[in-house]
Amino acid sequence: MPLADDAVEARAQGWRTLAALHAKIEDRLEKALEKGHGLSVSEYTVLDVLARQDGWHMRMQQLARAVVLSQSATTRLVTRLEKRGLLKRYLCEDDRRGIYSEVTPDGRDLLAQAGPTHDTVLKEVLAEAAGQPELAPLAAVIA
Repeated sequence: MPLADDAVEARAQGWRTLAALHAKIEDRLEKALEKGHGLSVSEYTVLDVLARQDGWHMRMQQLARAVVLSQSATTRLVTRLEKRGLLKRYLCEDDRRGIYSEVTPDGRDLLAQAGPTHDTVLKEVLAEAAGQPELAPLAAVIA
């Protein structure tokens, strides 16, 4: 059994390392994006994911999967961004049950301003993580 226990421990340690790097990245991004642009990491991610789509729009359920949130959490997030004028929602012409979310011109402008902040902070955190032996392998994969 020691071999199986070692494998279980290795996976658990790998997961803890991944979670630690994720928390470090998200914490720094959250602070920088909020301070500089009034955006949370989740809000930035929604704008970024939508901006990378042809036509700047996506169905709500696709968006929820892409940003790794529940549909209800995604709906609340989109509602907040819509109230700020950064997104708009509309019914799909082909399927009236489908709802699209689309980035507005104000949303594109804010994303363009926030993008360099996001990229800079991500590079900085990954460079710091590369100097920590336990995080270096993961940082190398992401960078």
